[in-house]
Amino acid sequence: MQTNKIQVALVDDHPVLMEGLKTLLLNNMNVDIAGCFVNGGSILSFIEGHTLDIVLLDVVLPDISGITLCQKIKIKAPGTLVLIFSNHSERSMIMQAIQSGASGYLLKNASLEELRIGIHEALEGGIAFSKEVKEIMSRPSKNELEGPPQLTRREKQIIRLLAEGKTSIRIAGELSLSNHTVDTHRRNLMQKLGVKNTAELIKIAMLQQLI
Repeated sequence: MQTNKIQVALVDDHPVLMEGLKTLLLNNMNVDIAGCFVNGGSILSFIEGHTLDIVLLDVVLPDISGITLCQKIKIKAPGTLVLIFSNHSERSMIMQAIQSGASGYLLKNASLEELRIGIHEALEGGIAFSKEVKEIMSRPSKNELEGPPQLTRREKQIIRLLAEGKTSIRIAGELSLSNHTVDTHRRNLMQKLGVKNTAELIKIAMLQQLI
């Protein structure tokens, strides 16, 4: 009988990383891995018929923001604890996660001991932060204090079309702009959001609910 084991689900769209985490937890903690999921829809369906103690959840998923998914999980299963497990270390993101009902925020570079402590802190009713997250929360930057960047109406249009997978040429045609103008807007957006490519731009815009 394994009824005393912590029932854990993993949600991450990187299967190799998830398999490594699964092995790590099974070998070092008193847990059962109830399921591994690569998108939000599958974990929400699973929760309807299963009882979980903890969901370890990435914030970047192909079908939904992890922040929004956290809210949905807490509505469907208020007793299930959600721990964010992510590479994203923005203070605003951490705050959004906690405000959305997460019981903690751990970075993927955390040690096994930090992960173990975080899971037990959450189970005991606390808010769990890995060491680096504690440091981030203690020293907000000027940009983070100013809040998310403000986008113009045109920038919002362009980033929404980019998120739909449309090319600069197609966007230019739809908005009656030149290709050069669309590319200029794209560069300005990447600078505002502090990212290096379009894929990161779309992810951050979705996570910060700018689109």
